[in-house]
Amino acid sequence: MAHLARPVALTRMGLVAERATRAFWPLWSVLFVILTPLMFGFQDRMSLEVFWGLSLIAVLAAGTALVRGLRIFRWPSKQEALARVDAALPGRPISAVRDAQAIGASDPASAAVWRAHQARMRVATQSARAVQPDLRVSDRDPYGLRFMALLMFVVALLFGSVLRVGSVAQIAQNGGGAALATGPVWEGWITPPAYTGKPVLYLNDIAPGAVQVPLGSDITLRLYGEVGALSVVQTVSDAGHAAPATDPEQSFTVAQAGQVTIDGPNGAAWDVGILPDAAPSVTLTAPIESDAMGELNQAFSASDDYGVESGTATFALDLGAVDRSYGLTVDPDPMEPVVLDLPMPFGGDRSDFDEFLIDNLSQHELANQPVTLTLTVTDAAGQTTSTPAEPIILPGRRFFQPVAKAIVEQRRDLLWSRANAPRIVQVLRAISYEPETLFTNQATYLRLRFIIKRLNQFAGTGMTGENEAEIAQALWDLAIQLEDGSLADARERLARAQERLEEAMRNGASEAEIAELMQELRDATQDYMQMLADQMEQGDGTDEPQSAENSTEMSQDELQALMDRIEELMQEGRMAEAQALMEQLNSILENMRITQGEGSGDGPQTPGQQSMQDLADTLRDQQDLSDDAFRDMQNQGQQSQNQGQQPGQQPGQEQGEGQQGQQPGQGQQPGADGSGTQPGQESGQGDGNGQNDGQGNGSDEGEGRSLAQRQQDLRNELNRQRSALPGLPGDAGDLARRSLDQAEGAMDGAEQALRDGDMAQAIDRQADAMDALRDGMRAIGEAIAQNESEEQGQGNATGEQSGQAQPGRRDPLGRQLGNTGQYGTDENLLQGEDTYRRAEELLEELRRRSAEQERPQVEREYLDRLLDRF
Repeated sequence: MAHLARPVALTRMGLVAERATRAFWPLWSVLFVILTPLMFGFQDRMSLEVFWGLSLIAVLAAGTALVRGLRIFRWPSKQEALARVDAALPGRPISAVRDAQAIGASDPASAAVWRAHQARMRVATQSARAVQPDLRVSDRDPYGLRFMALLMFVVALLFGSVLRVGSVAQIAQNGGGAALATGPVWEGWITPPAYTGKPVLYLNDIAPGAVQVPLGSDITLRLYGEVGALSVVQTVSDAGHAAPATDPEQSFTVAQAGQVTIDGPNGAAWDVGILPDAAPSVTLTAPIESDAMGELNQAFSASDDYGVESGTATFALDLGAVDRSYGLTVDPDPMEPVVLDLPMPFGGDRSDFDEFLIDNLSQHELANQPVTLTLTVTDAAGQTTSTPAEPIILPGRRFFQPVAKAIVEQRRDLLWSRANAPRIVQVLRAISYEPETLFTNQATYLRLRFIIKRLNQFAGTGMTGENEAEIAQALWDLAIQLEDGSLADARERLARAQERLEEAMRNGASEAEIAELMQELRDATQDYMQMLADQMEQGDGTDEPQSAENSTEMSQDELQALMDRIEELMQEGRMAEAQALMEQLNSILENMRITQGEGSGDGPQTPGQQSMQDLADTLRDQQDLSDDAFRDMQNQGQQSQNQGQQPGQQPGQEQGEGQQGQQPGQGQQPGADGSGTQPGQESGQGDGNGQNDGQGNGSDEGEGRSLAQRQQDLRNELNRQRSALPGLPGDAGDLARRSLDQAEGAMDGAEQALRDGDMAQAIDRQADAMDALRDGMRAIGEAIAQNESEEQGQGNATGEQSGQAQPGRRDPLGRQLGNTGQYGTDENLLQGEDTYRRAEELLEELRRRSAEQERPQVEREYLDRLLDRF
């Protein structure tokens, strides 16, 4: 069987490698350990006695490992290799071919069977292949000593030199003393500053001559042999010689260009030059922007050859540009500039980057005043660069309610100079002269009277810095309450929104402020329409014909289009036309009657639409539960920090952040000014539409049930809705059922995580549940539209054909419905460049919050997971 020669030979070679590895792995491990210090040159630094003592130990260890290996190692024979190949084949065909028939050889039939068997075995040997050796020795080296030795050897190869091993022979020949005179008698290293990222230079490998190093590099020299045989002369450090020139070890820092010379046998000299380190640069890349609430956004760009270390933005009062009228005619009190830290990239390269400075300085004394903006950046070498002073108006919140605007102006005058206190008292008294015409409730009037009393008291006895801060904060809180109001009735909220928008039309407003006020008007209008719908449902309908004669029927979508037109005209500066449309809108809202059907508040007409509505309610409830879980996660991380917070304030919640629909004054102690949160009032009022689903973070329901129990109830409700789901045709129906199954599974996982106290996992699973619910609602909408499109000729309540889109209709998110009239189109919520701007703003906000070290660790980990996802 000649075809077995090659696999048997290869298998035999593998056996040699296998037995050699198992026998001699201690030997090469010991050799690696011996070579490592020799390649680093340790033998040149130790005394002769220590060197010979360690050499003896190394020889004994290597000899012991060699003897052990020779005793264990056995050279494999050809038969052993053949047996291993045979064992790897099924049925051991090689042994069968080589066997002889033991019994029945004289029987022709038996002999024929034996020959047939051997023929089949010969064919089976054709598949013989070389057997791979087993080189694993983990059973003999359970602690991985061979890997430790190999790692040390690799490090020596990278950072040492094989040539240094040759000095061992010189030490042995000359007894050690002469070796130092003829071998390498000095060593040197140049270590650049860490911020440069440059590697350490080994002077022995650098030819004498010119060498360029960064400023601040450390040079270390070691001299071997007789003391005084070598000396160092250098002119690169500003402190001169820190140690005598003949010291065996010297170290100094490069502060200037110069020379480094080693005098003596085998000496060398280098002309050390300084690599240029450019100063950092910073520029403003766009004009400063602000939103309706006064949050500034300043884009900038910074760069440096090695990386920017830090930066600041300084806002200083531009006194020459201030309109010195009214309370600003007196000389101002000393005002310190506002200094903000510039945001730096969290990771990656800082040599060239673009960032945004985002902050809200609405309460600062310089808000809405002319200032100069100066950006300053610093690199690791301490070099700084500043931008030219840029004159700007420091953004701050603008007020449109007349009384609030007047109070904020008096606050500005007080912060400008304490000498304005008597004048401010007079102005505030004039404002409060007829409270019934200027104040919507008694609480705000009483707060103002109390502020006047305190201010008059401080003005008579001498106002201190603490007194000024107290009055300024009280005036700000009162202005916020007057501007935003604490109205609970939808009709009054609508009137307030209309009043603020009309004030913005008269005084002018930015696009951001217009958008903010229009959104407030939309929310108030929707609340008002909902209130009317609730009244219609509660009435008996006996007076409807009479009221319908003088009422105006208009759908919510038509109102939406009218408000969009008003916003468009205001942005174009056509205030007269916008005012006319605003008066028309006011008249409509006074006489409107919500039409039956679209916008009437009636429920869905079909089982499929009912399922859509039920799922929408479940999705909203799941979102509220996820918000409560996130707040609980914040509370767990800030338990030690909330002791000094007022009741009702969320841990880690910044000013200006909160739930939509929350009224000013909430979170204060009841009875402080008559506007605090009453016992039992929900702090999570509203879901953005003025509605309350009863599951706010401070609701009565939250006091009686745990988050896990609420999650279980939601899962049970979803299971009921899934069971009641009508028959939906096509792939869309299958997709809807699968999506709801996934949502139920995610809810089950969130419930288990809540019971285990793992808030981060619960929030992630709740997000998965909401995504699955949205997919299910979208699929149900597609199935409904597909079903309606097949029922041609059947009109709906308004006479329109089923399955066709109604012009002007919008989905619950305000988007135009698709061609099939289904909910959830592929249309983007934001159009054009605003999509990318808004996405960038959200990303920057996530980055800013995740960088705030005072936030709880669990919250920052949750924000990091959001950044990793998006």
